[in-house]
Amino acid sequence: MDETERTVVAIVGAGVAGLSLGNFLLRNGIPCIVVEKHSRDHVEGRHRAGALDGSAVGLFGEWGLEEVVEGQAVGDRGSEGAPLRIDGQVRQWTLGEDEADGVFCPQQVLVRNLIAVFLRDGGDIRFGADDARLDPERSVLHYRDTSGTTVTITSDYIAGCDGDRGVSKTSIPAGVLTTHSHEHGYAWLAMLADVPADPPAVMAIHSRGFSAQITRGPNKSRFYLQCALTDSPEQWPDERVWSELETRFGEPLPARAPFTDKQIVPIRSVVHSPMSYRRLFLLGDAAHIVSPMSAKGMSLALHDADVFARAVIQQVHHGDPGPLDSYSETCLRHIWNAQISAVWITEVMHNAGDASHAGEFRKQLARAELDRMIDGSTMGGVF
Repeated sequence: MDETERTVVAIVGAGVAGLSLGNFLLRNGIPCIVVEKHSRDHVEGRHRAGALDGSAVGLFGEWGLEEVVEGQAVGDRGSEGAPLRIDGQVRQWTLGEDEADGVFCPQQVLVRNLIAVFLRDGGDIRFGADDARLDPERSVLHYRDTSGTTVTITSDYIAGCDGDRGVSKTSIPAGVLTTHSHEHGYAWLAMLADVPADPPAVMAIHSRGFSAQITRGPNKSRFYLQCALTDSPEQWPDERVWSELETRFGEPLPARAPFTDKQIVPIRSVVHSPMSYRRLFLLGDAAHIVSPMSAKGMSLALHDADVFARAVIQQVHHGDPGPLDSYSETCLRHIWNAQISAVWITEVMHNAGDASHAGEFRKQLARAELDRMIDGSTMGGVF
C-alpha cells in the first residue's frame, strides 16, 4: 500500500550538504525528511574530499555543531604551512588565513558525525530510498522504500543535495538551467590505500606531472597522479603507481599497501544557473563542481546549506520570502568567487610541472607564481 506524508523540507541526498541542512533545520524547529538512495553503511564508508576551510569550520560553530569536527579532524592545516616537493626538493608554502584555520576532516568522518547528531536529536533519514522522482512544480517527492512500498512526500520545498548525477538536477525542465563548464584537459588517477599520511598532505610538482598524498583517516591515504584523460585504471597496476609516485616525490615512500580503489577523475569546473526552479533548490555538487585541487567542495556545499537554511527559517518563522527568492543569486556570487581561486591554483600546480600541456612559457609563469606562494605573497588552496 502506498504511503503519503507531509513535511516542510524534503532533502534529497545524505551527503555533506543534505545532512548539514537537516541539522540546521532540525535545530530551528523546522520539520524535514532526508531521503538517501544508498544504505547507511555505504554513505558512511565513502572516502572523498577531506578538508574544510576556516569559514566552514566557523559555520558549524555558529549553528552549535562544533562536535561534528572537534576531536575528529585529522591533522592541522595551520602555522607551518604545507610541504610542497618541487623536482624532489622540499619547500614550505604559507597558507592564507582561511586555509590555516581549516582542518583535514575526511568526508566519511564528517558524514558519520552529522548522521549521528541528526538521529540523536530526532531527525528522520530514509536510507535505501530507490527510484526517486521529483515534481518541482508541486514540491512532491516519490520513492520506493526498502519494503517495496511507494512513499509520497509533499513539502513546501525540496532541497536537491544528491550530487552531479542525481535526480534533482534532471528533474528541472530542459532549457531552464544554463551550464558553464571548463575542462582543464587532464585527469587525476585517484587511489586509496591503507597507508597513513604524515604530514596530512604532501604535494609534488614534477616534469612528469602533479602528484599528492592526502590523509583520509588515521591509517588511510588518497594518492593522486596527474594523467591523460584517455588513461584507464587498468593501465596503472600497483607497482607502476608506486614507482611513479616515488619518481615525482623524489624519494622512496615510507610505506606501501595494495590500492583498494582506483579511478580516473577528469579535472573540470562546472556551475549550473539558476540554482533553483519553482520550489526545488539545488545545493552542493548538484549545482556546481569545483576543481579538487582547491579543496573547496565540502566548504561550498556547507555554504549552500547555510544560506538555504537561513532563508527557510526567515520564510517559516518570519514570513519573509526575500532570502529564498535571492538564494540562487547569493550562492552563485560566492561560488564564482571560489571558482576564481580554484581554477588559478589548479593551473599553477599543473602548469608548473608537465610543460607538454600548456607550454614552457606557462610553466615558467607557474614556477614564478610558486615562488610567490612560498614567500607568502599569494594564497593557494590545499585539499
